[in-house]
Amino acid sequence: MTETKKTATKTAAKTTKKAAPAKTATKKTAPVAKLSDATYATGKRKDSVARVYLVAGKGQIIVNGIPCAEYFRRPVLQMIIAQPFGITQRETAYDVHAIVMGGGLSGQAGAVKHGISKALEKAEPDLRKTLKAAGFLTRDSRVVERKHFGHHKARRSTQFSKR
Repeated sequence: MTETKKTATKTAAKTTKKAAPAKTATKKTAPVAKLSDATYATGKRKDSVARVYLVAGKGQIIVNGIPCAEYFRRPVLQMIIAQPFGITQRETAYDVHAIVMGGGLSGQAGAVKHGISKALEKAEPDLRKTLKAAGFLTRDSRVVERKHFGHHKARRSTQFSKR
């Protein structure tokens, strides 16, 4: 009988424990500037589409409400996004607010770069020659080929068996 009391008190102790409240992460983002004054452009790459708003500012880049360095953690992706500003020497002239959907991080970075280039061209038409020569205004149209019937992947056939 003492064993049942012990197990009963153990189960009661387990059920009375309260779970710790879940911690909610709060993201600190920079205050959003008035986007009605912004230059707007759409950039595309692979399956990604970026809506880019260019506002006169200090060179801050915000992607989906998160600073660029946090959203794109790899330095290569950050470098890709900064290329249009580097070529035109406008690193601290504009703030960028981008909304990106679809694809992976590499495609999203390419889409933001394309959008920034198009928006820079709209804001300052004399930069077109520089951006065009660098190839930033051309949409990279390469996309993944679809899977075909009777194949494992797009081009991969089934294994051949002679007998």
